[in-house]
Amino acid sequence: MPVIRRIAIVGSGLAGLTAALLLKERNLAVTVFEKSRGPGGRMAAKRVSGGSADIGAQYFTARNPSFISFLNHHAGEQRFGVWPGRFGYQNDDGEWEAFPDDSRYVGIPRMTAITRGLSSSLDVKSETRIQHLVRSGRGWTLQGSNGATYGPFDAIIVTAPPAQAQELLSNSELKMLADTLDESVRHIQPCWATAAHFAAPLEQPYEGMRCHDEVLYWVANNSSKPGREDQGQWWVLHANPEWSRRHQDAEPEKVTAEMVAAFQRVIGSENTPDEVVSHRWLYAKSSSTDNPGFHWFEDQCIGLAGDWLNGGRVEGAFESAKGLAEKILSR
Repeated sequence: MPVIRRIAIVGSGLAGLTAALLLKERNLAVTVFEKSRGPGGRMAAKRVSGGSADIGAQYFTARNPSFISFLNHHAGEQRFGVWPGRFGYQNDDGEWEAFPDDSRYVGIPRMTAITRGLSSSLDVKSETRIQHLVRSGRGWTLQGSNGATYGPFDAIIVTAPPAQAQELLSNSELKMLADTLDESVRHIQPCWATAAHFAAPLEQPYEGMRCHDEVLYWVANNSSKPGREDQGQWWVLHANPEWSRRHQDAEPEKVTAEMVAAFQRVIGSENTPDEVVSHRWLYAKSSSTDNPGFHWFEDQCIGLAGDWLNGGRVEGAFESAKGLAEKILSR
C-alpha cells in the first residue's frame, strides 16, 4: 500500500476546503486547485450595487454538532451566524404555511465569507483549471489548461460536480472510474438564479419562501440576512429544476424577465426591480437518493467528495469530505 504524504485537491468549495484542512491537521502536504478567482463553489455571492447577493446556497443547517465546531475553529465564528428570518412554503392550493422553526445559518456579510475564512491557511492555486491527471510512477502529476504541470502527488481528491469530475477522469484515461459516475451525472439538475433589487421594501410575510410555481422554486429577501446593509431590498430568485432545464440555453435577458414576472405573480405585487443580475448553475443539486457519502478508489489513490454524494445539502459537503479524509487517514 503506497504511503500518502502529498495530496492534490481539485475544487475549493466546502468539500474541497474541508478535506484540505482535515488532512493538513494530520501533517499531510495539501495543495488545492481552483478554476475560479476565489474559493466558494456554490456558496457564492455576486457583487451588486451597495453590496452583494447570495446567488448559490441560500443558507445551511447543522444537524451534526461537529460541523459548527469545524466552522468556528477554521473559518471563525464571526464569519457566519443565524439568519433570524421567517420561512414559509406554498402548498398545492397556493396557500402559504410556515416552516417549522430551525436554526438556519448564513455567511456574514455574504456566503463566501465562510469559504474565504476556511481557505486562509491553505495553499490554494486560484484561476488554475486542471485538465489532465497523469500517472507518474506510483503517484500523479496534474496538467493545467495554462500548460503548467503540478506535482508529483501521492493522491488526488476531486470535489467538482459529477459531470466535471467525469470529464476530468475521462480526459485522464481513467474510463472505468469515469463510468461509475454515469448515474450521478444523470441526476444533476440545473438552476437559473436571479437577484433583483427593489428601491422600496416589499412587505411579505416571510423572508424565505419555497414556491409552488411553474417557474420559481425559491425566493428570499437577501437583505434580511445578518450583516447586509443594503439600501432597499435585494431578493434572490431560484427557478425550479424542470423550468431551468427547459431554459438552460435561453438568453439571460429572457430568463430574467420571466423569473421577475413569476416573482411578481407569486407575491402578488407589481413592483418592478431597478437592477437585476442572473446566473446559470448547470450543476446545482442532485435528485439522487443514493448517497454513498464519498468514493475512494484505492488502486489509483483517487477520491471523490461533494454534497452530491451526501444528500445535496451544504452540511452534506462537509460530511462527505470528512468521511473521505478519515478513510485516507485510516490507511
